[in-house]
Amino acid sequence: MSAARMQVLSSRNVRLLSRGRNEVFAGRSGAQRPGGDPRTRSLTCPPLSSSSSPGRALSSLSATRRGLPKEKMSENGIMSRAKVLTIDTMNPTVKKVEYAVRGPIVQRAVELERELSEGMKKPFAEVIKANIGDAHAMGQQPITFFRQVLALCSYPELLSDSTFPEDAKSRACRILQSCGGNSMGSYSASQGIDSVRQDVARYIERRDGGVACDPDNIYLTTGASDGIVTMLKLLVCGEGTTRTGVMIPIPQYPLYSAALAELGAVQINYFLNEEKCWSLDITELQRAVNEARQYCNPRALCIINPGNPTGQVQSRQCIEDVIRFAAKERLFLMADEVYQDNVYAEGCQFHSFKKVLFEMGPEYAETVELASFHSTSKCYMGECGFRGGYMEIINMDDEVKDQLTKLLSVRLCPPVPGQALMDLVVNPPQPGEPSYGSFIKEMGQQPDMFYCMKMLEETGICLVPGSGFGQKDGTYHFRMTILPPTDKLKILLNKVKEFHQRFTQQYS
Repeated sequence: MSAARMQVLSSRNVRLLSRGRNEVFAGRSGAQRPGGDPRTRSLTCPPLSSSSSPGRALSSLSATRRGLPKEKMSENGIMSRAKVLTIDTMNPTVKKVEYAVRGPIVQRAVELERELSEGMKKPFAEVIKANIGDAHAMGQQPITFFRQVLALCSYPELLSDSTFPEDAKSRACRILQSCGGNSMGSYSASQGIDSVRQDVARYIERRDGGVACDPDNIYLTTGASDGIVTMLKLLVCGEGTTRTGVMIPIPQYPLYSAALAELGAVQINYFLNEEKCWSLDITELQRAVNEARQYCNPRALCIINPGNPTGQVQSRQCIEDVIRFAAKERLFLMADEVYQDNVYAEGCQFHSFKKVLFEMGPEYAETVELASFHSTSKCYMGECGFRGGYMEIINMDDEVKDQLTKLLSVRLCPPVPGQALMDLVVNPPQPGEPSYGSFIKEMGQQPDMFYCMKMLEETGICLVPGSGFGQKDGTYHFRMTILPPTDKLKILLNKVKEFHQRFTQQYS
């Protein structure tokens, strides 16, 4: 309507027009209501009687089909607009997400806890949550040294308190000096605090017997889960038969299936062999990848070692076979190693994928792409709530690495207290420091018992810790008895010497 045809309406010449189905409150210029005031004009909509009219065709569709929220009558008789976000309009991939360890059974457990607290009678006195690896929730006590340092970092005024050991204070000061404004309340770099990443790199080098680790390849994360999901985000692409497929073990930790569902990736199952202690069979990996290539593009292989929930520990030979398989099939390796300190079975030993990869020579060490993950939530710490973790990346394309850093910058940084805790896990009290004795005791073993147990597991040499005979406080010994024939004495002593060098390198 042109400006020249517009008529100014006022309270004197506007009246409610109720007759005629096409009449509304304001009038169309020149259209006079029959029998009404000639000064009053009405605006009528064009008739919608024709079935061929696009407007009528659109109105015949439901609001839901047109993408509009459906209106409904509320209790007070007023039409209310339906929710914009409903179960029908939400992201469909989210509805596919399932997370068994926190599913309906856990929700019912919470209800039962509430009912017990309200005095309802049950055939049990408490709910014991064994559904998830939350050690402290089950009663495990935190390591004193860790909490002391975190307390000092959170409230630096405690640094003048003489009840805190000096090694805890020195750790706290080092962490605070790496924080903006010397405060743990400041943001860190997106990749994590530099000094913590350096300590993680040194820890990995000790763990892997001297294999070099570049701190620039270390990314601190909000638990291992954060790193795993981030890597999957980088990997997922394509549509239809080119959609990314990710191989995961069955049984698996449901983080993997949940994340793949949310990202719209294809889950490729490979089955662990229950009859052989849930071992991993390369022929099963080959079967799974061959079948998957018919409907997706397999791009990644996830390994959980030690296994979760199965608990198996892969042999070095198995890890070598997996690396060769990944190289042959051009798969990105993701090694979930958060239970690396929880190996107890006789004859089992943890081997990191990185260590084995580098010991296989340049053919693999310089080509196979690997991301490995660790966390403060498991092992002897059980510090789930602090959400600390790290991932190390190997052989990642430089441009992709830039994109990874960009992606992580969106979240600003992982929780700084979790980063501080990660630093303490990889850099615990050392022999000779004030907190070392109590730290070892809280891990359940005297230092000489720990030493002798490690030697037995790694060398097969059985010794007796000195604590079994009595020794001066703060000193630790072991007894080794040699009986005839003594021709094996030199071999035995060499093994002990080699172990001692590895041990002191790792724990000093």
